[in-house]
Amino acid sequence: MITDTILAESIIKGCNHLFGVSVPADVIQIQQTRKEFNGDKTIVIFPLVRYSKKSPEETARKLGLYLEENITEITGFDVVKGFLNLDFSDGFWLGQLQDLALRDTLIKTAAGMASDPVMVEYSSPNTNKPLHLGHIRNNLIGYSVSKILEANGYRVIKTNIVNDRGIHICKSMLAWQKWGEGETPEIAGLKGDHLVGDYYVRFDIEYKQEVEDLMEQGMGKEEAQNSAPLMKEARRMLLKWEQGDPGIMQLWNDMNAWVYAGFDETYRNLGVSFDKIYYESETYKEGKKLVQESLEKGILYQREDGSIWTDLSDQGLDEKLLVRSDGTAVYMTQDIGTAVIRYSDYHFRKHIYVVGNEQNYHFQVLKIILQKMGYDWAEDLFHMSYGMVELPEGKMKSREGTVVDADDLIDEMVLTAREMSMELGKLDEYSDAEKEKIYRIIGLGALKYFILKVDPKKNMTFDPRESIDFNGNTGPFIQYTHARIHSVLRKAQERNLEWINKPLARVELLEKEKALIKWLLQFDDILTEAGESLSPALIANYTYELSKEFNQFYHDHSILGAEKAAIRHLRILLTQMTGRIIKTGMELLGIEVPERM
Repeated sequence: MITDTILAESIIKGCNHLFGVSVPADVIQIQQTRKEFNGDKTIVIFPLVRYSKKSPEETARKLGLYLEENITEITGFDVVKGFLNLDFSDGFWLGQLQDLALRDTLIKTAAGMASDPVMVEYSSPNTNKPLHLGHIRNNLIGYSVSKILEANGYRVIKTNIVNDRGIHICKSMLAWQKWGEGETPEIAGLKGDHLVGDYYVRFDIEYKQEVEDLMEQGMGKEEAQNSAPLMKEARRMLLKWEQGDPGIMQLWNDMNAWVYAGFDETYRNLGVSFDKIYYESETYKEGKKLVQESLEKGILYQREDGSIWTDLSDQGLDEKLLVRSDGTAVYMTQDIGTAVIRYSDYHFRKHIYVVGNEQNYHFQVLKIILQKMGYDWAEDLFHMSYGMVELPEGKMKSREGTVVDADDLIDEMVLTAREMSMELGKLDEYSDAEKEKIYRIIGLGALKYFILKVDPKKNMTFDPRESIDFNGNTGPFIQYTHARIHSVLRKAQERNLEWINKPLARVELLEKEKALIKWLLQFDDILTEAGESLSPALIANYTYELSKEFNQFYHDHSILGAEKAAIRHLRILLTQMTGRIIKTGMELLGIEVPERM
């Protein structure tokens, strides 16, 4: 069976035979022929012209004749300017489909679990508020990228850093101290992360009023913000926390425990997980120690007020604060400590930070500082910068309480799936328990797919109603296609039709059959490209196009009603392989596909 590798070798032999030259393997470019042209595979001729010393058209014509004569699977060719389009026999495509069907798995396995892993950090929540829509995009991208890397044969460590210390945490704690009156999640009837988030919003409301009052007394805005009593109290609380004040530590432990329980529930509902969780309250200590050591080595410098800085002007950047004058640490200090601890724990070959594009500068600086400190592996830190997600009505603001809560959104998606399924009447024959399970699968699938089908680098607008449409480029459309496929396969089993591990007969392929085989065979390349570019969107949109191609095939040709047994066998196998690849693709996105809908 001819593969792209064998075809490339034949091209090299052909060039040597025809033009008397040795062509490097990396010059050979083989592609799928574009839809608007005749052919199955395309050879890009332009890179070969420098070796053939002939025009692109003449080079293509001579090479086409050589390949047609020497490779039995090639039945013809067409020259289009600098491209050679090759036609392959039906036997070639049937053999490719048979080989695909015989594979035990459609993904790669880790070459060796002891090998240095790729680490993927995502989620990174703050313990002063619940997860919101922005966190959902972060978690879905991070989890899917991890799955895609694993499917490409890498050992992956999925990790999370919980930002459980700092001034923002003290704001929630201070507000609860002042106005909580002993309230707990049980008393309030709220998830713990929601309750703590309410006090974060309360702090902001009260703080803004203090700033407004000071400004009315004649203070400038910046002075008023720094002089507001609440902000001063919050800073004193942070200092007490870093000094280990028993009362403050007890409050911090209690409120964080509420939040962790809430986070865990949201993660379970969202279907994401982690192999290792780090906490800023622990890693910042290592960061402060490393900063102090670097100060003593002259890598950093200290100002008169006692604050510690790094000068990045030689990198075309500015100066960066690492420890405040009161001795408290900043985010950068924590990230320095976390990176060093993680490398010590895992000796990663690459560390991917899945963090929004508003932090581009932060991660640029982090890498430079670590390199200044002498850590060569800092070169392997990579910021996977993704765009913001908004709603049709605009941006969200957590301090003002105008964010879309992750738990509320998940519930809304399930509710919307229920309403739309009831309108369509697709699940009327199922029990209530079966219906609720499928509603949840559809709702979460719609949410995940709609977010992941967008290139991570792009900003996006999430529209819940649009995402759950059973038509178009949506999760429910793909899920319904998978359910349709299983309906066909169940009927084939009921009729005792055999197709598993049974050799395909040589038949003449129709256009839709060949087109579907071509789509199936693209999966390997798409998976590789998605791993290299860290883009779940490639998997998502490929899976949609494959589903669309299958539905056109299903509409145009009878599968179980084919007149000849050989044709029926081919079509059932095509149906089965489409279902396998759809399921695999959706699993890489963290999406379930039901067998009935």
